[in-house]
Amino acid sequence: MESLRPGDLPEIGGYRLLARLGEGGMGEVFLARTPSGRPLALKTVHRELSLEPDFAERFAREIRTNDRVRSPWTVSVVDFSPPGVLPQWLATEYIAAPSLGDWVHRYGPLPEPALWCLARELSAALVTVRAAGVVHRDIKPANVLLGPERPFLIDFGIARAVRDPRHTQTGAVIGTPGFLAPEQATGAVAQSPADVFSLAAVLVHAATGRSPFLTGGEELSLPALLYRIVHDEPVLDGVPEPLLALVRECLAKDPAARPTAEEVRDRLGAAQEGDWGAAAPPALVAEAGRREAELRRLLTASQPPAGAPAGTGTAPLPPPPPPFAPAPSASGPGRGPRRRLVIGAAAGGAALAVAVTLAIVLSNGDDGRRGGSSATSPSPSAPSSSAVSTAGSLPESWVGTWSGTGPGTPDADGITRARTGEFAVAVTLNAGAAGDIVGKQVSNVKEVSSGRDLGCTEALKLQQIKGNTAVFAAVTSHPTDRAATFDCPQGNLYVLTMESADRLTLESEGAQSAGAPAALTRNR
Repeated sequence: MESLRPGDLPEIGGYRLLARLGEGGMGEVFLARTPSGRPLALKTVHRELSLEPDFAERFAREIRTNDRVRSPWTVSVVDFSPPGVLPQWLATEYIAAPSLGDWVHRYGPLPEPALWCLARELSAALVTVRAAGVVHRDIKPANVLLGPERPFLIDFGIARAVRDPRHTQTGAVIGTPGFLAPEQATGAVAQSPADVFSLAAVLVHAATGRSPFLTGGEELSLPALLYRIVHDEPVLDGVPEPLLALVRECLAKDPAARPTAEEVRDRLGAAQEGDWGAAAPPALVAEAGRREAELRRLLTASQPPAGAPAGTGTAPLPPPPPPFAPAPSASGPGRGPRRRLVIGAAAGGAALAVAVTLAIVLSNGDDGRRGGSSATSPSPSAPSSSAVSTAGSLPESWVGTWSGTGPGTPDADGITRARTGEFAVAVTLNAGAAGDIVGKQVSNVKEVSSGRDLGCTEALKLQQIKGNTAVFAAVTSHPTDRAATFDCPQGNLYVLTMESADRLTLESEGAQSAGAPAALTRNR
């Protein structure tokens, strides 16, 4: 982590930048924070990549691929840039931990207990990747974070978006030399066995400090290294004997000869909660503590003074819309950023990640990390047990019409973002099972200058109900004013939390919460 440089933007996408985390082939990586103080890793895309034909579409598609993988070993995408914005960027959860590559470079190979634990954890992570139908294609030491509680595997699919302008057509090398599979080195379309190969190469690096196709301190040209990967046997000196046979099988040239991710996990044994914390080198534990302390210092120093606006004090960027409404600009109503925020918490630390387009997270006001009220100490007005469901159906306690009024954006410039007054939101819900259309939302948002209604009406399908939190998908969307000519965003996802029997609270997070109602209350 290093200080921002002269010329660095003070904020991107409504997120204040605090420090630099690194730089690579994709772009630059910054430590950023949300207005509520949640840390993010914000990655920008090099301008020349952003200007490539169809890059924006590829970038968005690979982010959606990333979002399909949810497990204790992955970080969630929180937000990303809307089409047409430069620089393009991607914000993910931030883990205050070094990468495996950085750690081995500074301290050398992992001790054997930590190596075995790393192998079990990463093999379990790879099983979740395969179960999601995803191929990572760029497993390397830099994409493995050594967190204090467990390792994390990051950057799913992003390498493919950046490095392959022809998507997955043959003839393009996708991956990091020294850790990619032979089929990747020859430009073939890589499938799941390629990830098994790369995982084994990463374990060799963790055990020896080098790639299995390089000797200590050796540097090769790219063509020479790719030739070795395709034709030469790996150098496995230094890999512990009990791990040697499995690693050699995973590094087979023929993809069909490699064990599957599930077979690797079964042979290594299941990852157990707490094993990594016990096996991690003491220096790694100390490093994690140092990074956490530095993170707290930066977050505290960047906290706005009491009573100050939640913004960063920098040049204004167009804030996105209130919930249940488009993000119109004066020149193009209905066009706004795409948004993704994280809510909920699952066993083992896996966050429930929900893609939100043109919406904010509706949660219980705890920065999106837990959904619903505490089961052990409910407030006097908390919903009864009938309101809580772990099954895929919406309880009767949710049925009815809920409404709220937001202040809108009366101080907007009217050029980059429409100036709107107070707006009304009404959500009508019916009982139903997951997958059913259970209601609709209607918003009426008046533009101050023209009087146009910029609101949208959507049919809502129940995606999930967990505790007091429900996730709804908009399956249709059209302007509330049927005579309007703008297009409403499609595919919005909304997350609502029932705080009490008559109140749904809304979490303000990031720039997209501008003008949002404080809450939705039940109509009587």
